[in-house]
Amino acid sequence: MQQTPNPHNTPTIPQAAFDWYDDYAHGRIDRRTFMTRLATLAAAGFALNTLTAALLPDYAQAEQVNFNDPAIKAGYVEFDSPQGHGKGRGYLVAPSKLGNGKAPAVLVVHENRGLNPYIEDVARRLAKAGYLAFAPDALFPVGGYPGNDDKGRELQASLVPEKIEQDFVAAARFLKAHANSSGKLGVVGFCFGGYICNFLAATHPELLSATVPYYGTPAKGELPKQVKGPLLLHFGELDKRVNDTWSAYEATLKAGQVPYTAHIYPNTNHGFHNDSTARYDREAAELSWNRTLAFFSQHLGN
Repeated sequence: MQQTPNPHNTPTIPQAAFDWYDDYAHGRIDRRTFMTRLATLAAAGFALNTLTAALLPDYAQAEQVNFNDPAIKAGYVEFDSPQGHGKGRGYLVAPSKLGNGKAPAVLVVHENRGLNPYIEDVARRLAKAGYLAFAPDALFPVGGYPGNDDKGRELQASLVPEKIEQDFVAAARFLKAHANSSGKLGVVGFCFGGYICNFLAATHPELLSATVPYYGTPAKGELPKQVKGPLLLHFGELDKRVNDTWSAYEATLKAGQVPYTAHIYPNTNHGFHNDSTARYDREAAELSWNRTLAFFSQHLGN
């Protein structure tokens, strides 16, 4: 894994608070425990409301591409998912001007809480860069993203993981075959979405021309041996939970002669690309995104 030169200011929030938030966001502790731990920092001069405001998402402050931007056309569409929940739904965003009517396609996979505004914005960013972007909502079978991440995590945890996986397989097939798709398909995902990227690369490599997991764990069991690539992988240096899985995954990729590039971004946390919380690191997010766009351009054409 390459060490990426990326000096930036050390965050004023203690690292322990970021680690507790990661535990909370991934179900290892409940909200009460999370808040109790944050309260212990009060003695060190950190106001609880300041910490929670920084750590919990504020999507209103994170929008980079407005949904009314004239360069894009966006809407929600449904797709069939016979091996999953029967039907799926997602946010489809296309460039306003498609030239010959087609563009390379990119599937965008959300975190473990459904299709929140940050992920929709990522889809709009891709469309503005010239891609047909589609961001499915795993929570569609239970009413869709509920408007807050806490409830979204609860809903996603209530669903059968294998059916969610099959919904994203169906979404990939739907997007690849879309009338406005060039037939070249990439995928980018974050956290749980990073796992789905690795899962798709292992189980359906024939669908993909480029795979970009952000801080995602590998597919389970022997599945990583089936990955074909190419992959571009992004990791936060302080994300011990995910990074602990990388050594074995990298060894498998090397053994299979899979083309991949992996970057670790110094002093960054899990979720460093998500610009709605204090985990966001502008320099790392922008550098990783520029690398992602260059990777898609190389392998999808645009």
